[in-house]
Amino acid sequence: MSTASLSDNAPVSLRKGSKIALYALTLGAFAIGMTEFIIMGLLPEVAASLNVSIPLAGMLITGYALGVAIGAPFITIATHKMQRKALLILLMLIFIAGNALAALSPNYSVLMIARIIAALTHGSFFGVGSVVAAQLVPKEKRAGAIAIMFTGLTLANILGVPIGTFLGQTYGWRSTFWAITIIGIIALIGVVILVPQVKVVQSSLRQELGVLRRPAVHIALLMTVFGFGGVFTAFTYIAPILVDISGFSPSSISYILVLFGIGITIGNIYGGKLADRKLMPSLIGILTLLAIVLAVFSLTDQNKILALITIFILGIAAFGIVPGLQLHMLNTAKEAPTLASTLNIAAFNLGNALGAYLGGVVIEQKFGGGLPAVPWVAALVTVVGILFTLWGRQQMKREPRV
Repeated sequence: MSTASLSDNAPVSLRKGSKIALYALTLGAFAIGMTEFIIMGLLPEVAASLNVSIPLAGMLITGYALGVAIGAPFITIATHKMQRKALLILLMLIFIAGNALAALSPNYSVLMIARIIAALTHGSFFGVGSVVAAQLVPKEKRAGAIAIMFTGLTLANILGVPIGTFLGQTYGWRSTFWAITIIGIIALIGVVILVPQVKVVQSSLRQELGVLRRPAVHIALLMTVFGFGGVFTAFTYIAPILVDISGFSPSSISYILVLFGIGITIGNIYGGKLADRKLMPSLIGILTLLAIVLAVFSLTDQNKILALITIFILGIAAFGIVPGLQLHMLNTAKEAPTLASTLNIAAFNLGNALGAYLGGVVIEQKFGGGLPAVPWVAALVTVVGILFTLWGRQQMKREPRV
């Protein structure tokens, strides 16, 4: 494929070369998603190998989340004048180095550092990748292009995590990080060869940061934090809910999560298509579905069959909002799309952290009944996201659209 520059506003058709370029971004997203979630399936192996407790090993998840939150704005600001393809290459190199270091880690401290190094690339890759993906296609197909890239994240849940967990349990957890490193190298080669150059809107750092003064951007970030935060309020504690309330065996949880992963893949694809047609109406509609499903889950989790059906629909609704939320941010902050898009990825992770914290408070304080109350509290968090989305729609009416 030619590496001729594509301007930010040029309506490029989704020709074969552009689609392959999107798949290169998708593979990078797959590798990064696998890195984020794989530690959950390998906690016992990591803890035993490094002689630390399970809770301390769990801090590797927290450390990664903090790395995403810190790295997203820092790297984006530091590289705001860098060509986007060059930035994607740099991010993949850092990601590969972080995972290779994880595989070689002699102790817990080094592994934590390695996780944070890999996490620094997460927000910027998805943020920059979203902008590049949107520029590869005509305006009316942008959410769909973003959805294709985010399919890598959903496939990481369906295929990457189960396979990586099996690999780590069979050959040792280090083998999983070596596998991720190899996938990262392949993704890097794909970015180098297939992703075209896209022009960066030349602006000063002051102009880039100036977008953060706009209320519409703040509202868009809050839409993401609370809209997606409801998902992780429940999903973080999905295993104890399914075991203690639904009556599933612990060994069946991984298979149920595959079902959830299939749901999020479907939701991601069709959520992108709906967002391309009617952005805000589709967001409000899917968020409403998400709130209803979470609330209903507080009842259906007492029956195995109904719980499985609910988990599947929950997956569809959960990722049905992701392309739309990302596209809304691109529309809202068109003068600084990379920074705003990257911050929105950080907002997703902040929503994850907020949701996990709220769910933990509900369980520990037995607020409203402890563990059984988690789904309906998650629904309330999503309702807050709906309110911010309605507010965001009003803001869009007052400001020019892309």
